[in-house]
Amino acid sequence: MQKETRDLFNAYRENVASENGTTSTASTFTAKPAIEQRAVAAAQESHELLKGINMVGVESPEGQAVGISIGSPIAGRTNTDINPRAPRNLLNLTEQNTYKCEKTEFDVALPYTTLDAWTQFPDFSKQIDRAIGERQALDRLTIGFNGTHVAAQTDRDTYPLLQDVNIGWLEKIRAKAPGQVKAAGATPGKVTVGTTGDYRNLDALVYAAVQMLSPCHRKRPDLVVLIDRDLLHTKSLANAGGAADNINELALNRILTSGLIGGITHRDAPFFPDAKLLVTTLGNISIYYQKATLRRFIKDEPMINQVGDYQSLNEAYVIEDYGLVALVENIEFV
Repeated sequence: MQKETRDLFNAYRENVASENGTTSTASTFTAKPAIEQRAVAAAQESHELLKGINMVGVESPEGQAVGISIGSPIAGRTNTDINPRAPRNLLNLTEQNTYKCEKTEFDVALPYTTLDAWTQFPDFSKQIDRAIGERQALDRLTIGFNGTHVAAQTDRDTYPLLQDVNIGWLEKIRAKAPGQVKAAGATPGKVTVGTTGDYRNLDALVYAAVQMLSPCHRKRPDLVVLIDRDLLHTKSLANAGGAADNINELALNRILTSGLIGGITHRDAPFFPDAKLLVTTLGNISIYYQKATLRRFIKDEPMINQVGDYQSLNEAYVIEDYGLVALVENIEFV
C-alpha cells in the first residue's frame, strides 16, 4: 500500500470508528442505529430494482410479517341505524406470513492495488462504501430470487447463485402458497409457449398469471412482471412460430419498445432464474433486517497485501401478501 493510500485508509478507519463510538475498527463492533440504517439504505439505492423493494428494520429475529400493504379493499358504507362501523383488519398477518432473520456475512477483500488505484478519486472513502454497497445489493437480489435453504456453512462452488445463504422470495411462494405457482401445463413439468403450446405467446401467459392473483389485485396499476431475460431473446421468440413466421419477432419488438407484456410492465431482474416469471408488485416483496445486528471489523492483512472488511447482518426475505403473487416456472418455447 502506498503512503498516500495508507494515510487515506487510516483516515477512513478513524472516521468509521468515530461514527460508531468505538476506539478501533480492528475488533468487532456493532454499528450505531443511524449508521446501520444509512448502510442498508446506501446498498438499496445502488440498484434500480432494489429501490422499489421494501427494506424493513425489525426488532425481533423472527415473527409475523410487518404487513407493509393492505391486502383487500377497505371502502364501504355502514347503515349505523342497524350496525356500528367495524374497521377490518386486512394486513394479512397470518401464520402463513412469518419471517426469520438469518445471519448473512458480507465479507470482502480489498487488495492494496485496488485501494492504491482509488486514491485518484477525491471521495476515496465513499468509493470504498459504494463498492461494498453495490455488491451487497446484487447479492441480496441473487439470494431473493434463488435462495432455497439456510446452510450452517455455505458453499459458493456448489451454490454459485447463493442458494444456501437464505430462503428467497420464490422459494417462500413455493413453500407457503403452492396454489400461486404454475409449473406444468398439458405436458408434465412444462409450461409451453408457442403456436402449439399451452399459451400462444408471452402476453397470453402473463394474462393467465394475472388471473392467479386475488381478484382485488388483478387490475392494480403497479403490477410488474419480473422475468428471465432469456425469455425475451429474439431467437427464443422467433423459434416459437418457425423461421418463416415473423409474428413473434414483431411481438418481441413491441415488448421491447413498449416495455409491456400482457399489458403489464416487465422488469429485467438481475439473477432471476431461467424459464420463470413472477407477477407481483415491487412493494409486495421485502427484505427484513434485524436492528442492531450490523457487526463489522476492518483488518489490515499485509501478509496477503489486502484489507479485509468483515460485515454481517441478520436478514429475512418476505412476501407481504401471497394473494398478490403468481409464479410461473418451467417455461419452454415450442
